[in-house]
Amino acid sequence: MAATDIARQVGEGCRTVPLAGHVGFDSLPDQLVNKSVSQGFCFNILCVGETGLGKSTLMDTLFNTKFEGEPATHTQPGVQLRSNTYDLQESNVGLKLTIVSTVGFGDQINKEDSYKPIVEFIDAQFEAYLQEELKIRRVLHAYHDSRIHACLYFIAPTGHSLKSLDLVTMKKLDSKVNIIPIIAKSDAISKSELTKFKIKITSELVSNGVQIYQFPTDDESVAEINGTMNAHLPFAVIGSTEELKIGNKMMKARQYPWGTVQVENEAHCDFVKLREMLIRVNMEDLREQTHSRHYELYRRCKLEEMGFQDTDPDSKPFSLQETYEAKRNEFLGELQKKEEEMRQMFVQRVKEKEAELKEAEKELHEKFDRLKKLHQDEKKKLEDKKKSLDDEVNAFKQRKTAAELLQSQGSQAGGSQTLKRDKEKKNNPWLCTE
Repeated sequence: MAATDIARQVGEGCRTVPLAGHVGFDSLPDQLVNKSVSQGFCFNILCVGETGLGKSTLMDTLFNTKFEGEPATHTQPGVQLRSNTYDLQESNVGLKLTIVSTVGFGDQINKEDSYKPIVEFIDAQFEAYLQEELKIRRVLHAYHDSRIHACLYFIAPTGHSLKSLDLVTMKKLDSKVNIIPIIAKSDAISKSELTKFKIKITSELVSNGVQIYQFPTDDESVAEINGTMNAHLPFAVIGSTEELKIGNKMMKARQYPWGTVQVENEAHCDFVKLREMLIRVNMEDLREQTHSRHYELYRRCKLEEMGFQDTDPDSKPFSLQETYEAKRNEFLGELQKKEEEMRQMFVQRVKEKEAELKEAEKELHEKFDRLKKLHQDEKKKLEDKKKSLDDEVNAFKQRKTAAELLQSQGSQAGGSQTLKRDKEKKNNPWLCTE
């Protein structure tokens, strides 16, 4: 009998029986609380918004401390995500808080791909957790969970409508993270404009199919307050770490020439509502939604890409071993197929190269024969020319010899005539007088 069938029968055969007395497992909630407190908690917030909307100031105000950080400029070439982790302690509860800010978001002329680094960062945290889960020896209890639990999306207080960048970014993120939209620096517009702006934002989010985080109403203890707060989204907030004396109390506020804006006064802004919903009421639900909804969606898609499924085509449960063997056989088949294709490609390329070499060799032989014939023709021409020159030289030498001979004969004849004339003159002196 398969293990799945046994488990199904065990589940179907469960009965409820009464206890005759106190056993003690009603202390399990206390045990769970004590263990959780000793281990501590982690919470990761992603702040998305344009530079200068007061993201860092709001984080300082929310957690009533001063987080160290470098101020961002408007000269970033692209969007960069900067992550900082802090250990906080309140009473006996420890919290490892990670704040991720989007440096340079919305500062570029071309904002078409501004959302991509954010999506890649969120997916990278999911992938890191998935790789830890798939290890043979897992240490999830000691693993620092860096998955984003809440995304505070800061909207500029324009009073008109959402920017296309905001709509595109939230649409790309709504299936990966819990989005809580907030209107930053809400004291920049009037109350009436703020009310219209909230209605406009909500309408645009609905019309564009953007799914923002809804505070849960299934728990009776928080259903009423969460249902009320859902109607107040997006929250209009103001941040300030400066304390001013108002009446007899020191309060966080902003001083302006026209008056004072109190951060924790619900008549002035929604900061208290945001703090209540984000930290004091729904922090654990945000963590749970991240794991059970967004991470599970990422995990399911990744495992399906790897070939894992819950059921086979016959709607029977898949075992991990069968899936692994099937995937392994498929991989080996593809590997052999690629190996055969590469071998055939190699043989084909060798044949093509041999044909090219033979063609080149043939061309070289033809060229050699042409050069050889040309050389022979040139050699024959040179030999003929040499022979002609030799004949001309011999003829010249013969003519020269004949000319020299004639010249020597002529000089001899002239010499004899001169001697004869001198002799005649000597014998006949009258020839001299003449």
